[in-house]
Amino acid sequence: MSGTGSKGDGRGRLGAMVSGLAVAVGCVLFLGGFAWAAVVYQPYTIPTDSMAPTVNPGDRVLAERIDGADVRRGDVVVFTDEVWAATPMVKRVVGVGGDEVACCDKDGRLTVNGTPVDEPYVAQSPTAGGGKAPASPQEFSATVPRGKLFLLGDERATSLDSRVHLQDAGQGSVALSAVQARVDAVAWPMNGMIDRPASFAALPGGVSAAGPLPLQLGAILVGAALILGGAVYGPVAACLGRRKASAGGAR
Repeated sequence: MSGTGSKGDGRGRLGAMVSGLAVAVGCVLFLGGFAWAAVVYQPYTIPTDSMAPTVNPGDRVLAERIDGADVRRGDVVVFTDEVWAATPMVKRVVGVGGDEVACCDKDGRLTVNGTPVDEPYVAQSPTAGGGKAPASPQEFSATVPRGKLFLLGDERATSLDSRVHLQDAGQGSVALSAVQARVDAVAWPMNGMIDRPASFAALPGGVSAAGPLPLQLGAILVGAALILGGAVYGPVAACLGRRKASAGGAR
């Protein structure tokens, strides 16, 4: 009799310990994931359609806080430039310091240092003849000074970007120091991560690595599962224990 009770108490204590450990670890992962994301990311609301269809007006995006030196071609960045407007703007980097950016080649594509760049993220309506519209309605070329970035919106027909400022000093480029963050994902609606364009990967410097958002979300989800599992384990184990005891007593 006493031996059986001792075993039951031991299993109960072990179950309670495992349950408590799961909840503790879950809390660390859950809260730690949120804290990590809050330090690394900053939310923004997209004000215009200049980056459609990648992001649309009213979309809530998560932008990773980065230094301008970490920016690569193809990145969608949040920046503030006094010449453009004293307000945060969102555009795509198509050229970095030393690049020759031009449009368009014979196939209507943007070129960087003479290399054509395919841009699947650009909305290009068919022309009257049935062909694809060029990557920019107006032709242009610019040399990007060192320490600067050349920026275009994905909605090339309406975006007010570096093309509008070609006559300014630096031919429409923006200083690296103007960059505040890099857009990694659309949080609402939940469209997920914004891919790094493969077309820029072959150019010197490649493209930037994806941000840590998937790891942070994973930590939050695993933490929530551990908290829920640990909280449920105790009552379930106690219920099963009572059923076993009742079954043993009936015999």
